[in-house]
Amino acid sequence: MTQPADFLPTVQALVQCYQAFEAYSAAHIRALGLTPPQFDIIATLGNTPGMTATELGDKTLITKGTLTGVVDRLADRGWVERVAHGSDRRCQIVRLTKTGEALFAKAFPAHMAHLAACFAGSSAAEHKRWQIALRTLEQTFRKGQP
Repeated sequence: MTQPADFLPTVQALVQCYQAFEAYSAAHIRALGLTPPQFDIIATLGNTPGMTATELGDKTLITKGTLTGVVDRLADRGWVERVAHGSDRRCQIVRLTKTGEALFAKAFPAHMAHLAACFAGSSAAEHKRWQIALRTLEQTFRKGQP
């Protein structure tokens, strides 16, 4: 039987890796004039015709309660808009405005370049190894879900 001493270092390494990534990523996003949740929404809506708030919540790491406030602030800045859904009068589509599309076209490639700098010395084989390890760990957690 697995004991906490066996898996606790793995959990700690996973958390520390995520925290390091988040700190590195968030600092650059803030330098672009956005919060991480704002960037997450802009990046998710980029190159799409828009999506419902439910779809947006499913594709981002933002909870429903937080999502509404972030979308409101993005709308106040003129970067997103809410429009009527074509076939369902009960919901709206959130989509980028022209200004939001311009922001996406500038911020997304800049952030990808920022992240690429961290991986500049990594080989394709290392990337493949990391992807396999992370996907295997993901499946371990998914198997444990009720």
